[in-house]
Amino acid sequence: MNNVELIGFYGSDETHALSAWTSTSRDLTDEKKQRIPSLLKMLADEGHLTPFEKSSLHFLVTCDQASHIHLLKHRIGVSINGESARYKELKEDKSYIPEDWNIEIKKDVYFDYNGMPFPKDDYNWTEILKEYSDLGNALYHQCLKELTPVLGRKRAKESARFFKTFNSQITMDVMFNWRSFAHFQTLRNSPDAQNEIQSIAQQMLELVRNIEGQPFKNTLDAFGW
Repeated sequence: MNNVELIGFYGSDETHALSAWTSTSRDLTDEKKQRIPSLLKMLADEGHLTPFEKSSLHFLVTCDQASHIHLLKHRIGVSINGESARYKELKEDKSYIPEDWNIEIKKDVYFDYNGMPFPKDDYNWTEILKEYSDLGNALYHQCLKELTPVLGRKRAKESARFFKTFNSQITMDVMFNWRSFAHFQTLRNSPDAQNEIQSIAQQMLELVRNIEGQPFKNTLDAFGW
């Protein structure tokens, strides 16, 4: 499965509130502390989102290539760095298999793809994708090994990766400021989003909710989360 870990954060509800109050006074009195929830709600509702850029959330994400592309599309206020098959050999073969595929398909004839039959009448797409992924991984390593003395290590690495399937996983670190995190959650933590990226967004949100001391509780409430 795809996994998310929260590896660090900066800021809090007070950070957002103080940023908003910079234009008047940053003195944080007890009375102003009581106003933080309503202030953050007003800022979120009226689209005054600059103060939410002053915090950051840092995740470690292991996910399939399709979800990697979804994340890359969020480029404003998001920093992403990940494993590269161009610079190193991916020795750990990680593949994502959709959990909702685990059903048996009943057929009266063999499943046949371009003359390559699977040797059973009842087949499971989960098993087929697993076998296909394993074959791609094996070909990747063998191709890299045999191309290296011919093309050199650099070219062998960057071209052998074409055998990696679209469900192959990489690990990357992803850092949002809160404004960009809110944008990501709005688009990806939605029933209309692809299952895999929706699951990643949900994991991220749950991790933020469960930070010890709940430093972003009022901000979460302000955005309705």
